Amino acid sequence: MGGISIWQLLIVVLIVVLLFGTKKLRGMGSDLGSAVKGFKKAMSDDEQGKKDADFEQQKLADKKDQAEPLNQQEQDKAKDRDRV
Repeated sequence: MGGISIWQLLIVVLIVVLLFGTKKLRGMGSDLGSAVKGFKKAMSDDEQGKKDADFEQQKLADKKDQAEPLNQQEQDKAKDRDRV
């Protein structure tokens, strides 16, 4: 009740090669490889996109924080003008 022996594995590989042929197997292998590359690229782009989005949100928050004191100063000036 052991696992798969080397001979059983070779027989399975031989049957697969006979069924599909080497050209079709090579094409399937390259298609699978390009699919994996595309998946990895999409995952890294998604992570980079998240980092970029976080950076943009931080920049907007910083701009808002910088703009608030100016707005407060403008509001104080407007109140002073209304008092006069």
